[in-house]
Amino acid sequence: GEVLKNLNKFYKRKEIQRLGAENGLDARLFHQAFISFRKYIMESSSVSADLHIILNDICCGAGKFVLPGHVDDLFPFFLRHAKQIFPMLDCMDDLRKISDLRLPPNWYPDARAIQRKIVFHAGPTNSGKTYHAIQRFLSAKSGIYCGPLKLLAHEIFQKSNDANVPCDLVTGEERVFANEDSRQAPHVACTIEMCSTNTPYEIAVIDEIQMIRDPARGWAWTRALLGLCAEEIHVCGEPAAIDLVTELMYTTGEEVEVRNYERLTPLTVLDYALESLDNLRAGDCIVCFSKNDIYSVSRQIEARGLECAVIYGSLPPGTKLEQAKKFNDPDDPCKILVATDAIGMGLNLCIRRIIFNSIVKPTVNEKGEKEIDSITTSQALQIAGRAGRFGSSFKQGEVTTMHHDDLAQLREILSEPVPPVQAAGLHPTPEQIEMFAYHLPDATLSNLIDIFVSLSQVDGMYFVCNIDDFKFLADMIQHIPLNLRSRYVFCTAPLNRKEPFVCTTLLKFARQFSRNEPLTFDWLCRHTKWPLAAPKNIKELVHLEAVHDVFDLYLWLSYRFMDMFPDAALVRDIQKKLDDIIQIGVCNITKLIRASQSAAAPGTAEVVSEDFPLSRTQRDPRVVSERHGAASTEALSIAVEAAGLRRAKSGRPSRLGGRQEELKSYGRGSLANRLLREGLLTQEMLRQLESEWQDQHRNGRYGFGSKKDDQHSSKETRKKRK
Repeated sequence: GEVLKNLNKFYKRKEIQRLGAENGLDARLFHQAFISFRKYIMESSSVSADLHIILNDICCGAGKFVLPGHVDDLFPFFLRHAKQIFPMLDCMDDLRKISDLRLPPNWYPDARAIQRKIVFHAGPTNSGKTYHAIQRFLSAKSGIYCGPLKLLAHEIFQKSNDANVPCDLVTGEERVFANEDSRQAPHVACTIEMCSTNTPYEIAVIDEIQMIRDPARGWAWTRALLGLCAEEIHVCGEPAAIDLVTELMYTTGEEVEVRNYERLTPLTVLDYALESLDNLRAGDCIVCFSKNDIYSVSRQIEARGLECAVIYGSLPPGTKLEQAKKFNDPDDPCKILVATDAIGMGLNLCIRRIIFNSIVKPTVNEKGEKEIDSITTSQALQIAGRAGRFGSSFKQGEVTTMHHDDLAQLREILSEPVPPVQAAGLHPTPEQIEMFAYHLPDATLSNLIDIFVSLSQVDGMYFVCNIDDFKFLADMIQHIPLNLRSRYVFCTAPLNRKEPFVCTTLLKFARQFSRNEPLTFDWLCRHTKWPLAAPKNIKELVHLEAVHDVFDLYLWLSYRFMDMFPDAALVRDIQKKLDDIIQIGVCNITKLIRASQSAAAPGTAEVVSEDFPLSRTQRDPRVVSERHGAASTEALSIAVEAAGLRRAKSGRPSRLGGRQEELKSYGRGSLANRLLREGLLTQEMLRQLESEWQDQHRNGRYGFGSKKDDQHSSKETRKKRK
């Protein structure tokens, strides 16, 4: 007891905490080291002689002629123990130097060796800013276009070659040469992660520069802006990024020329909402923020005898292009588009009017937690700006909402200024992680990343990007024996970790790779059960999309490990066939929805609202259930509170403050229906609730007795039953 008392006294001393910080122990590491140190002393059958003497002096006094010990005397032993459990403390200075991210411009000596001209083309959607940058790209002797999407890179690749300017295409999954002999063309269109910072160009175009603030991908824009070795850098994007780009270029000694553009066609916010799908007209696009809304709205539209095209994020690029082509074709009877915010960039669409089915959207905050909040001004402008595209058959654009009570809020969002971009993203490089591993050979890749981020130093213009996806994959394949560089590559693979089939496939890829067994076309066909038939319901369509992602993953790895993934050409052929199969499914999406609903359990409550069964953003069940566990009544109350009270990551109060009151006064139907309409409950969750309630009732968990019993029950019992 005396030992424990003195150990706790040692832990609380400010001088000891300061000494710990000087030796690399921040508050978190200091606490963890102390817990381990205390456990070692209290539970060990014996300790070293010198530590035993110190403890004896502190607890019992040292005798007649020697002063008693002081708890501070424990610090050398504590530090020795801390270094055993945290080996990085011995090389903390080296690790701090490696993780010092305060001067990113110095990482690109080739770019610093030349004086670059920076031109910022600033303007809203449909202002011609990218057009002017691309004209300069086409007139140059050599150039590189860096875009956020494969679709955009492919569009510039096509446009350049059509203009007799040989241009290659480079994405994570694909390399297409303009020259038949596979010689590199002087121009290249690529996704931004794939740009080369070593190849010299006359012109470089960086599109959507505002994405430099993106929590996950912002590092790629920072790398391109600071590292591209081009005489002229043309950046295109929102005016909100001008100040940050100017500041970043100030640190490289380069000036920024700003060219401002105005929208080429007028955009009008209508005074009335759509209210009913009966009011749709040719050229309308309904924007939803969940697949469930997409399925519901498209079915209702076709029930009215209208054809509609469907576009959402997880569709293959080929399917998106086909759906866009179908919608744009004046001779095609399809005149309505139902889409997610995936239309915000990358597709040229002839839209007359944008209709927001809802103005709330699930988001992920800095901690990786799901939140439900209003769309931002930047998002609203990006989507609304797709209406009335210059050069289309519609000379002006219109924007409105599905519901009247959302219209004023949308008008308010669109009228607000876009907040300036504050910081640019950074990400640890493979070389930095390898240097960390040299100093910490026993640490896992996930731990190396954690230590790197905790020690990294950035100045106010930068931030370290979210690495949760990277760590998820690192933990998933940790048990597989791979060298560090290969492990790092697998962990940077572009996949959606919410797709179990894709994650399982990556795990199998890594396992086979570790055994030095090539992943052949036949192996992949067996794993994916290729050939696949056209989908009969929504579940099968979703699985086909996941298989398409698996093929993408194979192609992505094939360009990094050509010997181990040798059949890229064969996989690309079947991926094109799969794209055609998915297109068939999307064209028949309403039939798939009906098949899915008819296969559902009988007696299940269907989402009902006479005009809009899934209006008010019936969100993916993961939005709520992933954070709050099983679909219980408690989860629902938390979800309602979350939707109404949680602050957005920007720190401003959520615009959903009145949602709970609105729920109470919504009026029509049962509580379940109101929650369904608000998107806080889904059919799947409702079925689970019903099942749980029946199970608990059968087991007598709620203790419901007779009427007589109820009349005489105590107040406490009534509370429990309530």
